Amino acid sequence: MTMVKAHVSAHELVAGRYRLLEVLARETNRLWWFAEDVAAEQPRLVAQTALPEPAGDDDARRVTARVVRTSETMRLLCPGQVATVVDAVVQAGALWTVTEWIDGTPLCELLDREGAFNPVVAARIGLELLDVLQAAHDEGITHGELSPGLVFVRDSGPVVVAGFGLAGATLVPRLTAPSYASPEQARDERVGPAADLWALGALLYTMVEGRPPFRDRGRPDATLKAVDRLPLRTPLRAGPLSQAVQGLLRKNSRERLTRPVVREALIRALDEDTDADREPAPVPRLRGAYRGVFLAGGERSRRVLAAGTALAVVTVAAAVLAATHQLPGTGTAQAPDHATASAPPAGRRGGGTATPSASPTRTPTPTPTASTPAALPAGYHRYTAPEGFSVALPAGWKRLTTTRVTDAYRITFGQGGDCPTLAVTHSEHVGPDPVAVWRNDVEPQLARLPGYQRVGAVRATTYQGHKAADLEWLAGTGDARVHTFGRGFLLGGGDAFSLRYTTPAADWDDAANRLALKTFLLTFRPPGD
Repeated sequence: MTMVKAHVSAHELVAGRYRLLEVLARETNRLWWFAEDVAAEQPRLVAQTALPEPAGDDDARRVTARVVRTSETMRLLCPGQVATVVDAVVQAGALWTVTEWIDGTPLCELLDREGAFNPVVAARIGLELLDVLQAAHDEGITHGELSPGLVFVRDSGPVVVAGFGLAGATLVPRLTAPSYASPEQARDERVGPAADLWALGALLYTMVEGRPPFRDRGRPDATLKAVDRLPLRTPLRAGPLSQAVQGLLRKNSRERLTRPVVREALIRALDEDTDADREPAPVPRLRGAYRGVFLAGGERSRRVLAAGTALAVVTVAAAVLAATHQLPGTGTAQAPDHATASAPPAGRRGGGTATPSASPTRTPTPTPTASTPAALPAGYHRYTAPEGFSVALPAGWKRLTTTRVTDAYRITFGQGGDCPTLAVTHSEHVGPDPVAVWRNDVEPQLARLPGYQRVGAVRATTYQGHKAADLEWLAGTGDARVHTFGRGFLLGGGDAFSLRYTTPAADWDDAANRLALKTFLLTFRPPGD
């Protein structure tokens, strides 16, 4: 049953810029819309979440700021695994959360279409969700709203989780999906990581059984009462996941399985099942008007770039500077970064899940300006460059190379010898569309590198409140193959910085590399900041 109603006509603009085109998925109090950002001329996904009562200006600012801030922090922790929120608006009795296009299908739609999943498919999705939850919990963040409508399944790459920051943003607990609320949430008690583990168990149960552990009873209060008081229906199709599912769905939060135990159980389910190749069909169907918007986006970006002659000239100069620089210890030309800042991804699996040869897209999110840790990680020190910028570096890292061209420079940091390395590039004449720069000018240069392979799409985002763009790629061959994540941001007036983090491809998901990336992005400060 869907209780939320579309108070804004599909022909109107939300916040004066988002045109609603078609409903993608539904939950009890949430609709997902295909939409178009008419100002940026980009496709978007918009979540319409019903609010319990009209929100005043102060409440609206609090709600929207919480959603944006929390989602941005999580996107830094789990690049490519958390939805990039580009805007949040309270309007017409609803919270409208605007995200970048997600190349996947909401799990709720897959469940409606496919019914129950094979336990191996459920275990794979569960492991990817556990990765994100562990990253959140390690930072003191509880999702608190995890449900099938907030999990997007892709045909390649890990699932993408949306909805961080919604918990506590409204006055009603578990506003959107009461069937996945934990008993403590049903009692309106303070929640923590254990509530997320309950929700993970409920998602696993739903995937293997084809129905939630506690059905929607039409009214949130009735559903929450059932979650709190009724016994769990024993799963019949969970197979090797039975113990994990039942262990996660224990009413007493202190008795639920811990993350390590859950991870071990999910990996064991993968290892024991020989029918591991059956996958759901998670490719979203681009329908009607939305297909036209989505397919038109690339042409629009190319027109924007073509109008910026000065941008193209500076971009080529920066590309030549970067492409002619050889990575230490490899024969691979390093990629340009005039509008990029790097970010390694986050695959926290202990093993058992298949990893594609080209790592899945893990694009970082807009970076919160106030999220810099009060204390640096052990062994890190802040480096302030003569050029005026600063960044925290790991122990043993130093300034390795400096390359300058007119109005631009690039500085590389590392331990010396082979990567990992961090490259910081500054330019004084960068144009207004970093996505178009990556796609139409830089990537043709990258395509000439031996073994070049882009990972995912070029993505627009924000960083410290500035327009930014991300690109992730592989290059080189054999033991010399490297993995790079780049992000660049515009300071205004043509002034721009970029960060690029490069590691050996085989080491991309190592904990030390994840920590380095997170720290670089959280601590980098341009001159005067």
